[in-house]
Amino acid sequence: MSTDHGAEPARVVLATHNRHKLVELRQILAGTCARVGVEIVGLDGFPDAPEVVEDGTTFAENALLKARAAAGATGLPALADDSGLAVEILGGCPGIFSARWSGRGGDRANLELLLDQLRDVRDEHRAAAFVCAAALALPDGRSVVELGRLPGSVARAPRGDGGFGYDPVLVPAGQPAGRARTLAEYSAVEKNGISHRFLAFRALAPHLKELLTR
Repeated sequence: MSTDHGAEPARVVLATHNRHKLVELRQILAGTCARVGVEIVGLDGFPDAPEVVEDGTTFAENALLKARAAAGATGLPALADDSGLAVEILGGCPGIFSARWSGRGGDRANLELLLDQLRDVRDEHRAAAFVCAAALALPDGRSVVELGRLPGSVARAPRGDGGFGYDPVLVPAGQPAGRARTLAEYSAVEKNGISHRFLAFRALAPHLKELLTR
């Protein structure tokens, strides 16, 4: 596939209906998209795109499942990610089950359940990381996956109004003692410069440029 920078941007579909992710990814890949000449669109414009059963056993498998399904349904190159929170003392859980850790209770129920499970865990044992697998799949069958990881620890209570998911309880590592913020207390610009999703899609960006300009 080649791109003509004098023509309309080529479209790449992000395999999600989540507006938060669409806005975030457009910000993360703004420079790459400008250089390559592509526009990232969501699945809302493709009502016939099927819901994907995320039955992979890793973030990478689930990201590829979603990207390949979106590419097949739309005929466009497709990006997808699968991400979640991995807590060391829970053996890496919630992991791939992060979005449905409480069943179908949503973000608040997920946070409450996780914090209850860690209620008696000392601060030094609350290590965790956000993990993201970012996948690119083309209609011709080519695909690639990259991983990103943001280490930190789980706070004892949610803090901050920004972000979504587990952002209010993940305290990124490397912050000054006594002034550590959760990811939900970061600005969008700050978050998008360090997040697991940023790291994964930044690693994927060279592949996006290479595959779409062939």
